[in-house]
Amino acid sequence: MVDKRMFSLKIVDSDLFLDMPLSSQCLYFHLSMRADDDGFVNNPKKIIKIIGANEDDLKILIAKGFVIVFDQGIIVITYWKINNFIRKDRYKPTMYIDQKQQLYQTENGAYISEEKVGCHLVDQRLSSGQPSIGKGRLDKVSIDKGRENSPPPSFMENTKM
Repeated sequence: MVDKRMFSLKIVDSDLFLDMPLSSQCLYFHLSMRADDDGFVNNPKKIIKIIGANEDDLKILIAKGFVIVFDQGIIVITYWKINNFIRKDRYKPTMYIDQKQQLYQTENGAYISEEKVGCHLVDQRLSSGQPSIGKGRLDKVSIDKGRENSPPPSFMENTKM
């Protein structure tokens, strides 16, 4: 795991992010700083206690789609690969392989949980065991709306007024 992390202004400068309480925003930054090279965090409750946040801040991050939670208490930062690029020679794969295989990745790098993606959208599995959603498999309605270059569906749903 590297010591440096990045944050995309497309994510942290969005109305969806800025509408959250400062404590939830702070928790997002601290979770991201402690995530492994694939965006997984195995101790979110510890981090909540360390920074003086509360469980509601994590619930807000989950509800807004900034993190995905697994049954074991492990979380993943949804927009991890939008925020961070790690060179291959410095990359250390996550040890949470089972959880990573439950995720899909959009073309822009955002994670989507298996539950939120219909099987008809899955184009192919990547060699890492991670499926990818390809433009060629989008339905006509999505193409007509020009969504191929827009943020992932969970991000778009939460930004509508």
